[in-house]
Amino acid sequence: MVNETITPEKRIEELGFTLPPVRPSAGNYVSCVRSGNLIFTSGQGTDEYRGRLGEDLSLDVGYEAARQCMLNLLAVVKQEVGDLNKVKRIVKILGFVNSAADFTDQPKVMNGASDLLVQVFGEKGQHGRSAVGMAQLPNNNAVEVEMVLEVEGQEAISNDSITAAGY
Repeated sequence: MVNETITPEKRIEELGFTLPPVRPSAGNYVSCVRSGNLIFTSGQGTDEYRGRLGEDLSLDVGYEAARQCMLNLLAVVKQEVGDLNKVKRIVKILGFVNSAADFTDQPKVMNGASDLLVQVFGEKGQHGRSAVGMAQLPNNNAVEVEMVLEVEGQEAISNDSITAAGY
């Protein structure tokens, strides 16, 4: 029997999901910025989930919305690096949850994004996270998520190189 390494893309498929097309920017910004071996994504909402958690939408729907945000983010990352195997580590995600005044389960909503990352990347998908409630999000999005991750390839400039270059 041959041990075949399962790619993150294959794991996504096995989970029953597909990476969507990258959504166009809604303003004068880019979907992500790469600095050395780190990628900082812009926030991604969804086209499917609108409304306020605890008022219009249930916790379960919020979980699904956060998961879809993460699929949208992974599509951005794949477009940037070409292959999700190049992801070395998910560093941090930040989740904004469109919340009713008395809704306090933002961390449970954001588990939709966090659980997907661990299912897809295993230990490399474990990350730091913040989950915050918002009075409103653009286009009445239920959830918006942004991410910082480390990828293979161009390494960040070391402090020694900066000093040697006279910066």
